[in-house]
Amino acid sequence: MQARAPLSRTRLRRVLPHIEGYLYVLPAFLILGVFHLWPSVYTFFLSLHNWNFIRRNPTFIGFANFQRLWSDEYFWIALKNTAVYALGVVPASIVIGLCLALLLSEGGRLSVLYRVLLFTPVVTAASAAAVIWKWLYAPGADGFFNILLGLFGLGPYRWLQDPSLAMPSVILLGIWKSIGYNVVIFYAGLRNISREYREAARIDGASPWQELVHIVLPLLAPTTYFVLIVSTISSFQVFSQVYVMTGGGPLNRTLVLVYYLYDRAFASFRIGYAAAIAFVLFVIIMALTLAQRAVLQHRIHYDR
Repeated sequence: MQARAPLSRTRLRRVLPHIEGYLYVLPAFLILGVFHLWPSVYTFFLSLHNWNFIRRNPTFIGFANFQRLWSDEYFWIALKNTAVYALGVVPASIVIGLCLALLLSEGGRLSVLYRVLLFTPVVTAASAAAVIWKWLYAPGADGFFNILLGLFGLGPYRWLQDPSLAMPSVILLGIWKSIGYNVVIFYAGLRNISREYREAARIDGASPWQELVHIVLPLLAPTTYFVLIVSTISSFQVFSQVYVMTGGGPLNRTLVLVYYLYDRAFASFRIGYAAAIAFVLFVIIMALTLAQRAVLQHRIHYDR
C-alpha cells in the first residue's frame, strides 16, 4: 500500500483555522466539563446509591431514593414553598426592576449613583444580607420594622416566628436582593433600543403609554425573556436567606428544596437521598426553562 501523501499547503490552511478555534474554546469546555458536567453526572450516580459519608463505598440501590422521594411529605412541602417563593419574587422583581430602569433611562446627573446603589444588594453576600434583615425583623417592639409600623399604631409583629408572615418576610428580602440585577439588565436593554422608533412614534402623536406598550416593551422582549429565565432559576435555588433567617421554620413554612437537600446531606448524612433531591431539582428547573422557551420564544421581537 502506498503511504498517504502529506497535507498540501492549501488543505492545511483550511484546517488550521478550525483547529485554532477549538483550541480557543478548549479552556471553557474544560471548565464546564470539570465543574458542571462531571458534578451533574456524579450527582446522578450518587442518587442511585445509599451512602452516609462514613461507609467507604456507596451501596447501589437503584431508584429506591426516587421512590422514597415520591412519598416524602417534606419534599412536597419544600417544593410547594419553593414555588410560592418563586411566584412571590420573580414577578415583583421583574416589574419593579423594569419600572426603575425606565426611570433611570430618562437620564439625570445622579442616574449613575442610583444604579450603583440599586446594584449594591446584588454584590452583597446573601448570608450577610440575611443577617441584617433578620435584625430588621426583630420581633420585639424595638425591631426596626416594628418601630416603623408603631408610628402608625400597628404591630409589633413576630415576622419570622409567625407561620403566616415568615414566607412573605423571606420573599421581601428576595425581591430586594434581585431588583438591582434586573434594573441593570433592563437598563442595558433600553439603551439598546434605537431612538428612531420612539421618535417616530412621538411624531405620529403616540402618548407615553402607547409608546411604552407598542414600542418599548415589544423591543425589550429578549431582555425580559432573559431576566425571566435567570430569575426563575435563581429563585428555585434559594438557600442562604432561609438558612440564616428561619432554618426552614416555623412549622416548615419556609422549608425550600435546597435547604431540605442540605438538611438531608449534612444533618442526616443521607448523601444518596440528597443527590436524588438535587437531580429532581435540576429536572424541574430544566422543565421550567424549556416551558418558558416554548411559550415565549415566538413572541420575542428583535430590533434589526
